[in-house]
Amino acid sequence: MVFKLNNQLLSKIATGKGHGEDSPYFDGWKAYDNDPYHPTKNPDGVIQMGLAENQLCFDLIQEWLKNNPKASICTTEGAEEFRDIAIFQDYHGLEEFRIAIAKFMAKGRGDRVTFDPDRIVMSGGATGAHEMIAFCLADPGDAFLVPTPYYPGFDRDLRWRTGVQLFPVDCESSNHFKITREALEYAYEMAQLDNIRVKGLLITNPSNPLGTILDRETLKSIVNFINEKNIHLVCDEIYAATVFSQPEFVSISEIIEEEVECNLDLIHIVYSLSKDMGFPGFRVGIVYSYNDAVVSCARKMSSFGLVSSQTQHLIASMLSDDEFVDNFIMQSKKRLASRYSSFTKGLAQVGIKCLKTSNAGLFVWMDLRRLLKEQTVAGELALWRVIINDVKLNVSPGSSFHCTEQGWFRVCFANMDDQTVEVALSRIKTFMLKNKEAMMPVKKLRWQGSLKLSFSSRIYDDFIMSPHSPFPQSPLVQARN
Repeated sequence: MVFKLNNQLLSKIATGKGHGEDSPYFDGWKAYDNDPYHPTKNPDGVIQMGLAENQLCFDLIQEWLKNNPKASICTTEGAEEFRDIAIFQDYHGLEEFRIAIAKFMAKGRGDRVTFDPDRIVMSGGATGAHEMIAFCLADPGDAFLVPTPYYPGFDRDLRWRTGVQLFPVDCESSNHFKITREALEYAYEMAQLDNIRVKGLLITNPSNPLGTILDRETLKSIVNFINEKNIHLVCDEIYAATVFSQPEFVSISEIIEEEVECNLDLIHIVYSLSKDMGFPGFRVGIVYSYNDAVVSCARKMSSFGLVSSQTQHLIASMLSDDEFVDNFIMQSKKRLASRYSSFTKGLAQVGIKCLKTSNAGLFVWMDLRRLLKEQTVAGELALWRVIINDVKLNVSPGSSFHCTEQGWFRVCFANMDDQTVEVALSRIKTFMLKNKEAMMPVKKLRWQGSLKLSFSSRIYDDFIMSPHSPFPQSPLVQARN
């Protein structure tokens, strides 16, 4: 006899909507999975431009692996160390791994700061690291302020299993989505009015999805803000080494070493090798905290998401090779700059602009506001479905990043080869030529001022991923054959 699974037998967390899988961000991935582009086997398929992955330097990685077979315990040269690596390892992590990570983090920040290997706590990717820091710093119902637009995965990473809320700090295109003290104060006050306890501020630097970096003065202002409010600052710096043009990246670790009054116990960095090295499959996530108690707590929690000792061993060997690391960082920046330049020039040729202050990351923040038939989330999603189904490009709509202005799209450019980029640009060109007459000048959105009044109480479960959202839910996008 076959019994049908009863959802009542499962937990509310497991069966709830907290993962956000029914959002446009993930729907685009499903469309790609259903009809993936291939230059010969499926040339009319969907091109994946929703995945922020750095594949531009794999040849350098492959060459190093060929020249250093002993780094892997799964080769003849490395088999002698198999036993020592395969047996139980303390959850502090291999010492050589933590030393190598600390050194690489410093190199990615121009060696202007140093990091203590004993403060490095490993986790299963940045996803696990964010959840771990949320568990350490906040109780269910507490909130983190998060400037918009922000990475959709934060709704899953920080709040799904922790019960922590995310409260938006509205940033606008009029100043290139810069984080202002005024916006921070406003969000903090609105949270207080809603009887929400704010435990911290989460920032991404460089930004995902904007591809911008925070300047020194903005970082100082942020540090002053969290000090005055006595709340934590969590800095996601997983794109630190992807800054490909001036101005250079400034880490929060540099700011707190300057003449800025700062309670170091409030400062925490999340890092990983998923973006800078292009190793998302290795699940190497890092929490680096200046708070001794957080380091201790996080280390105990890391038992639930350790990096495999085999991966630690390989990474330690690779990142300890100074000549390789220096060349890799240089070549990665060079190739990202080249791809960014060619891609944005291709967009500009057909009249598409991108956020002009971007100089980092693996994506552009593309402005298609002129193509919207109506300046609403519904209007944006209607355009997005056309891009998915007809143009066959998986790009991510700004509303899935909680952007308060409709018509912006994140487009990833580093996860494909040059030929695929050309195909994507060709499709965009064809699409724009068809819609040339429909394009209208971007008008100032007069509803923004009133939006803030209602947006204050729209906390995490009122966002687009929630079944309670005031925004229309996007049905699963099925790509056409």
